[in-house]
Amino acid sequence: MISKRASKFTSFIVMDVMAKAEELERQGEDVIHMEVGEPDFPTPKVITRAANKALSNNKTRYTHALGLLELRQAICDFYLKEYGVGITPDQVMISTGTSPALLFAMLAILDHGDEVIISNPRYPCYQNFILAAGGKMKEVKTYPEEGFQYRPKDIKKKLSPRTKAILINSPSNPTGIVMTEEQLQSVAQFDKQYIISDEIYHGLVYKDRAHSILEFTDKAFVINGFSKLYAMTGWRLGYCIFPAEFSKVMQRIHQNFMISANGFIQWAGIAALTKAQKDVAKMVKIYDERRKYMLARLTDMGFVIHVEPTGAFYVFADARRFCTDSYKEAFRITEEVKVGVSPGIDFGSGGEGFLRFSYATSMENIKEGLDRLERYLSK
Repeated sequence: MISKRASKFTSFIVMDVMAKAEELERQGEDVIHMEVGEPDFPTPKVITRAANKALSNNKTRYTHALGLLELRQAICDFYLKEYGVGITPDQVMISTGTSPALLFAMLAILDHGDEVIISNPRYPCYQNFILAAGGKMKEVKTYPEEGFQYRPKDIKKKLSPRTKAILINSPSNPTGIVMTEEQLQSVAQFDKQYIISDEIYHGLVYKDRAHSILEFTDKAFVINGFSKLYAMTGWRLGYCIFPAEFSKVMQRIHQNFMISANGFIQWAGIAALTKAQKDVAKMVKIYDERRKYMLARLTDMGFVIHVEPTGAFYVFADARRFCTDSYKEAFRITEEVKVGVSPGIDFGSGGEGFLRFSYATSMENIKEGLDRLERYLSK
């Protein structure tokens, strides 16, 4: 019998859309993928060379449960250089992607029935990590005209003695919005709770810069990794930064559930942090060109962009002029015009009526996909 807990896990609808798109492709259809958030660039050669070298040198054994000391130190150096915050290697855990890192952070702080505050809309998998750790989510409604950012007064209303954490994501999936210093400070003021900050899209910012929550509080768990910025989704390499008192427990959790991340891939992570800056700069420049083009085209079609997205690689477009059921509309667009898009309802009830478009695909694909969409809407 399937457990009650597993039965409560919600579907990640964007993956269902992608499955439908792939089914159409197997039937010979030409599908434009704007539903998934996966870089279309190859992993920079400086990174793959480092992995190949590590393999040639037989770097294929277990590492320390927290990860290679060299990689953890490189992450400390990176956060000091980028954000001016000092952390030590014993505050860093390397894992196989950011998803396990987020789950293990939840396991470290949540007892059964404890609460985590999350925004609505938000990345759809968050609630399942909370559920898996025995916790409960407390939703805070956010508003499109404010870039779907928390209002501190609304957080305050949701706080209770069982509230253990507030979860933030900047740059955001699905909105592409980057939190300002003031917005981060407004969340960090709730210092009786931990802040869990998903910073996986850091570096993919096209105006100003992203700030880490660690600039404003040390009572934080930071989730970050290599998938998005370095085009390393399939490598599965992420990390968690945590308060020093959690070092031993994070080590024990990782020992039991993962043992360690892949050794040779960790050496590739060091190369990414220290040698891939030029490659990243080229990718960011191209993403920005795509971003500007997509924003202009969607606006011309009649979609409403309430706040300009300046990070990640998504546009969360208000499609309420065209539809009231984003789930049906996303699948209809995928099936009728062969353009994969993500339904806003996937990200919570506050996303209903919106569609998420990813520009992590070529400009050629974006132009063709938006041309198809425009013809579809004109009908």
